[in-house]
Amino acid sequence: MRLNKLVKSIAVALPLMAMAACSSNDTTEAEAELAANQAAQQAQAEQQAAEAAAAAEVARLEQIKQEEQDKLQTSNTIYFDFDTSKLDSSVTDILNMHATFLVSNANARVVIEGHADERGTPEYNIALGERRAQAVQKYLENSGVLSSQIETVSYGEEKPAISDRTEGAFAKNRRAVLVY
Repeated sequence: MRLNKLVKSIAVALPLMAMAACSSNDTTEAEAELAANQAAQQAQAEQQAAEAAAAAEVARLEQIKQEEQDKLQTSNTIYFDFDTSKLDSSVTDILNMHATFLVSNANARVVIEGHADERGTPEYNIALGERRAQAVQKYLENSGVLSSQIETVSYGEEKPAISDRTEGAFAKNRRAVLVY
């Protein structure tokens, strides 16, 4: 009888132990899957936060670049004396500012437009405008700007800033303009 009781006890205990073992495995697997999902969600959230931070940094740098470019646009004209393409020492600060911008922004491009007043022949004024644009180009290249970033064009007397026939108007028309 004792043996019978023992067999009955084992017969009852074994299925209970099996059920307990199976239920603990299901719980462990579910907990592991939940933890893996949480880790994946956290990694995805961290990646999204990093991407957002990178995008914000790019936007900030673009804004700074745009502000610098806007500042350069307000001081983009170099004036020359009558019948010369020699740069005056008073324009070095403006040209240095442009050179610094172009060196730090290798993908930026500038067109230097050379102009002359209406005195002289059209051919002479085209050549003078070209020499003025090239003088500015040479200064920028000597300051470290790549020649591939610079293009020159001469308009001679064709695009005056002021149409009057006064000495003040002539002085405003003798110029080189940096256009980004």
